Order: sequence, then C-alpha cells, then structure tokens
Amino acid sequence: MSTKSLNHRLILVVAMFVFTSCGNNTNTAPPANESPTAQSSPTPAKTGFEADLDYIRKGQYTYVWVFSRKDGKPLDKDDGAFLRTNAPQVVDWVTTDEGRKVIAGTNFDLAQGNLGLLKKRFVAEDYTGR
Repeated sequence: MSTKSLNHRLILVVAMFVFTSCGNNTNTAPPANESPTAQSSPTPAKTGFEADLDYIRKGQYTYVWVFSRKDGKPLDKDDGAFLRTNAPQVVDWVTTDEGRKVIAGTNFDLAQGNLGLLKKRFVAEDYTGR
C-alpha cells in the first residue's frame, strides 16, 4: 500500500469517527440524581378589558380610572372630547370593552380636579390599587 492510500484511509476513519461522535443526543431523560419537573401550562393571555387595564398599569400611573356612559352605550366623539377637556391631566386613555369604557392613567388626583363634573356625566370607577 502506498503512503498516499494509507493517508486517505486514515483521514476517512478520523472523519467517520468525528461525524458519528458529534451526533445529537436524543436522550431527554433527566440525570439519575435529578427528579423530572412538572411542566406548567402557560398562563392564558388576557384579552379585552383586562389586557387594556394591564397596559395602563404597566405605565405605573399613580391613579387609574375607568369611565363609561351611564346609559351603557358606547362612548362617542363628544364623550371623548368632554373627557379630554375636563381631565387634561390624564396621560393615557385606552378605549376598551367594545367602546363602552375608557381607561385613564394619570399621576394627578382627579378628585383635586374635575372628578365631580365627570361623575355627573359618566360612571367613574377608581381602579387605583386594584
């Protein structure tokens, strides 16, 4: 056998060894000293009002208010204008519940502003700390 042929065989054997030893280990059992952990089911994603409320809460506002019409109908553009005009301190407004509610996030205590006026026209729910 020639040296060239022997080198080719040696390279082939080394390559086969490298490729077979680098394969993926499909054994997924935990080591003997570890107990298997129970898989927890994912938390269902919040939707609608709860998701919108979470959005405002993540803004870390001091006060969170929810406003809706007393007749239960969706808020219209006049309602929105009234809220913005009489609560200019609100930083974030999120319309939710199919347009029937609006969530307000602010660092201003609306009771020190026009909350009384807002309550004459809307149902005002204080969600601060809830």
